[in-house]
Amino acid sequence: MSDLITLVILIVIGYVSGSIVERAHYASIARREERSSSLAAVTGEDFLADMPVGRAELVCANIALSADYFKLIVSGLRNLLGGEVTVHESILDRARREAVLRLKEKAPGADIIVNLRIETCTIGDQGSVQAIAYGTAVYYG
Repeated sequence: MSDLITLVILIVIGYVSGSIVERAHYASIARREERSSSLAAVTGEDFLADMPVGRAELVCANIALSADYFKLIVSGLRNLLGGEVTVHESILDRARREAVLRLKEKAPGADIIVNLRIETCTIGDQGSVQAIAYGTAVYYG
């Protein structure tokens, strides 16, 4: 019985510490999104119609994220019972947002990023995901 209690306590500690790390990452993303909000990243290209383009270059960024092991245990239980698996939604959201932030960081001085594309894929079957963001950084002439 004490082994079971120890296991449950370790799972709870792992889950809570993983949640703390996730909240810290979200806070970091929010701060960096605020700082980079002046650089628009859009999916279209009609924003260039009347502007003289001085230079344009492809920019690309990626990230690979994984859920912590303890959240995977909880999501496994959710899979058995049915319903939303918020652990995976959180990982996808964080990965997409982080990839776009890294993309903007790779285009210092750009006026706009056009044709933004984001692709995601899973890595293995353990809750890891990769997000790749790419687009054209445009510097008006």
